[in-house]
Parts: sequence; structure tokens; C-alpha cells
Amino acid sequence: MRIAIYTLGCKVNQYETQAMERELLRRGHALAPFDGPADAYIVNTCTVTAVSDKKCRGLIRRARKNAPEAVVAVCGCYAQTAPEAVSALGVDLVSGSAGRMDFLDRLEGLLRQRTGQVVAVDEALKRRDFERLPAGGVSGRTRAMLKVEDGCANFCSYCVIPYARGPVRSLPLNEAAEEARRLAGEGYREIVLTGIEISSWGRDLRTGEALIDLVEAVCAAAPRCRIRLGSLEPRTITEDFCTRAARLPNLCPHFHLSMQSGCDATLKRMNRKYDTARFEQSVGLLRRHFREPAVTTDLIVGFPGETEEEFSRSLEFIRRMAFAAMHIFPYSRRPDTPAASMPDQLPNAVKEARAKEAAELAAQMERRYLGQWKRVEVLFEEEKDGLWWGHTTRYCRVGVKSMEPLHNQLRQVAVTGVEGSALLGELAPDGES
Repeated sequence: MRIAIYTLGCKVNQYETQAMERELLRRGHALAPFDGPADAYIVNTCTVTAVSDKKCRGLIRRARKNAPEAVVAVCGCYAQTAPEAVSALGVDLVSGSAGRMDFLDRLEGLLRQRTGQVVAVDEALKRRDFERLPAGGVSGRTRAMLKVEDGCANFCSYCVIPYARGPVRSLPLNEAAEEARRLAGEGYREIVLTGIEISSWGRDLRTGEALIDLVEAVCAAAPRCRIRLGSLEPRTITEDFCTRAARLPNLCPHFHLSMQSGCDATLKRMNRKYDTARFEQSVGLLRRHFREPAVTTDLIVGFPGETEEEFSRSLEFIRRMAFAAMHIFPYSRRPDTPAASMPDQLPNAVKEARAKEAAELAAQMERRYLGQWKRVEVLFEEEKDGLWWGHTTRYCRVGVKSMEPLHNQLRQVAVTGVEGSALLGELAPDGES
């Protein structure tokens, strides 16, 4: 059968889609573009914001309208938290954010014989086992995502993800290292350790091992691969973590620290587990142990009760941290979270204006960070709009002109300028490194 998949959301969703693609091919099916003819359409959903929910519903309606005879199957976080809303869109199969192989079994059953709508969504908070899925894409990829953790126990007041993903579950260290070794053997040049909250990796295993132990094992298992970390909580960044991480030659000096606000009063209402002093300590440790690390972050603006003074404090804190790049989101009210019922909800116009102001400041800091580079090593991934594009260890995007194919090559590049949020350059004469 021809099966098309559309994925929304985070790197974990992308990883799980890649695992489903590999399994579908192993079972003898073919993958099809989502906007073309297919026997089945899968939408792997996200629910981190109201905008995500809306996009999910739009894609489901589009698939149902464009292919009324096809099987439409929906999985992921939005389907987990709002199965009734998804069911009402006339889909054939509703699953959640776990049990991907069971989901594919049910999909195949519906492809053989329509038996009416199937809804199979578990209780996420009762999950205790890590779901093992094959890592790596199906073709032509340079960077592999390796999910080492699932679930979250932080219960930030604005976030629905703990209810969508359940408690922390970890991939054991030896299995993660073996997967990294396999991916390196398949020709990948970079591995991204990802999860819903990888800072909590190992908590459930009760072995005494922490994230840095896992990072060391993966770096050793795939010494010729770049190893990149997913989003981290500030508590992860300690003197011991930095001392050990700085000894790893293939660990990318790119650290995405989850911040959300630069104001202590707002952080407290968000139920974040740190204050700005602890966050600043983490940034200082990284900059002391690594040369020009890329420290990136997330910011939510317009959280309930955020005053102009609190927003100004956030902007001043951002300025002081001098981030390499930022993701900025207006606060999105999520049903059944504590923040949804907080007083002093801000109008959308205020949230959008603050997001715009913060984004302008973030763009200035990004240009400053990019402007310092004269020569960089780039892992090239794709050709687009007449240029070959790739990323540095610090995740700076770089484009060069080249008559030769550069896919999956590590090359030295002499930087010639900055355009938007990317570097432009020329291949250095010493060739592949």
C-alpha cells in the first residue's frame, strides 16, 4: 500500500515518524507524498500550542477531503489529549503518543478491511516502559535523531505535555550506545540525543547514572559522529557536567537551555524549577568551559499576569545573556492546565506585540553571534535555491556555491558574510576535513 505521513511538532515526533517510515518499508509498503494519491494518510500531531492544534485539524480535514476513500489515521500528542475532537473529524483510526507498532498493525487491519472507526488511546500517566523504536531515517539523511527519553514530570503551569506523554522513561545507557554505534555504521555524520525532557534521563532506571554518563557513552560509541544534545534544563549544567562534557571532542558546543522567562516572578507562576540567577550560572559555566558555545533558548511572552515591568525584566535578562538564537512564543492557553484559569489573561494584541519586540532583540543578538565567524566546519545536508546548505557544530546554518555534490560531507568554509539568520561562504581550498 502507498502510505503518506505528515509530521507536526518536535524532534521526538520527527524521530517517531522516521521509525514508522522504516517499519512500513520493512513490511513492504511504499511511502508517498502527503499531497499526492495514497491508500492511507497518517497525521502525527502536536499539541504544544493552540496554533499546533489548529494546524492538526486543518491537515486532517485536508486529507479526508482530498481522499475520501483512503484510510485517515491520526496519532501523536493532540490525538492523545483530545481524542474526541479528532474522532469528530471523520478519521478512521485515532491513536495517541505511544504504541507506534500497534498503531501500524491497526492501520494495516483497516487497509485490509474497513470495520468502522477505531479509537485506541491509552492513559499516558500510567506508562512505565520506554518504547523502543528504530532510529534513523529511510534515505539521504546526514543527521539521525536518537530518542533516549520520553515523558516529563515537571508539570509547568502552562504545559500539557506531561499529560500527553506521561512520566519519565529512559533508554538504558548500553542500548543507547549500541544504537549510536549502528547509526555511525550506516553513514550518519551527526546524532542528536532527543527526548521530551532529556535532563531527567536515567531517573527511572535507578542506576545512579545521569545524562553526562549517557553522553560520554554515546560519544565513545560513535567517535567519528558529531553528537548534539536536545533541549536541557538549567539544573543539568553543573561544574561536573561541563568539565566532563568539555573533554568530549565530538560533542557539539551547542546548548539549548529552556528558559521561558527572564523574570523571577513570572518563572514562579510558570512553576519552573529555577530562577534567573541559576540560569545565569548555567550560561556562565558553559562559556567558561567551551569556546564561543552557541547558547540558545525559548521564551514565552504574555504569560498570565505578566506586567510591562516583568516583560522589561525579561528583555534586560535576554540582553545580558546574549543568546546565539531564540525561539519566541506568545503564551498559548492550554485547556486543563493551571495557567489556563489564572487571572489577568493578556489580550492577543499585547502578546503579539511583545513577541515582535523580543524577536527584534533576538535577531540583533543572532547577527552579533554569527558575525564573529571567519572560518567554520560545515556538515552539508541539502542543495536548495542554487546553494549547498549545512550546519556547523554550533548549529549555525551555512550556504555555499559548489559545482560538486556536498551531501553528507564535512568541509571547511571561509565565511564571506551574513544573510538573515545564515552564514554565506566559500569552500576552503584544503577540502574535506
